[in-house]
Amino acid sequence: MSESLKRNYRLSEELGRGRFGAVFKCYSAATGDQFAVKSIDKRLIADDSIDRQCLYNEAKIMHLLSPSPYVVRLFDVYEDDTHLDLVLELCNSGDLFQRLSSRPVFSESEAVDVMVPLMKAIAHCHRLAVAHRDIKPDNILYNNSNELKLADFGSAECFREGQLMSGVVGTPYYVAPEVLSGRNYNEKVDIWSAGVIMYIMLAGIPPFYGESATEIFEAVLRANLRFPTKIFQSVSPAAKDLLRRMLS
Repeated sequence: MSESLKRNYRLSEELGRGRFGAVFKCYSAATGDQFAVKSIDKRLIADDSIDRQCLYNEAKIMHLLSPSPYVVRLFDVYEDDTHLDLVLELCNSGDLFQRLSSRPVFSESEAVDVMVPLMKAIAHCHRLAVAHRDIKPDNILYNNSNELKLADFGSAECFREGQLMSGVVGTPYYVAPEVLSGRNYNEKVDIWSAGVIMYIMLAGIPPFYGESATEIFEAVLRANLRFPTKIFQSVSPAAKDLLRRMLS
């Protein structure tokens, strides 16, 4: 962790850990306000790797997107020879994955409470020519006021109007078929991922399932969208129509 960060913030407990670093709760030395700091150890990343490029892209993209009521806000960036530290809005009321795990099926009104701010977050990104490319429940956080915040822009990419992107990024279950197929694609892959989340909330199961990552990818590529009667009997025709449009 950079020395300049330590001068301005007091570290507290660890909130999570990834391949290249960890996230900690911290306090401003000047005001006492609470934040999260994502500290990346650059020594763990090869100088010429895609991961290093994504690391710097994340800081630039979060700076571009902040502030927004629907995206985790970036407040400060610190860097020295060994670390890159991002001071972020603290979201310590869990994530959507935890909420799905505790109650696997949502009513339509409960799903609306997730989908409206999520789609506003995605629309904000797309207006600023940013594709998130890894929309999933783990990256949908809640702050102390229970407000939804889209997080983790490590796979995000900026685009120009009409420009297509490439590269296989994303997470099994949520990744769009055009990403997996090796074709070029646009920012609408985020809409597909949001559609998968909506389906899971209403059904309690993913729309495309497999016992392994390979089987999941094969099911996604087939994109055979079904609405089993027993599961979807209480879901409205309008909701199913929206899912058909998103998972297209």
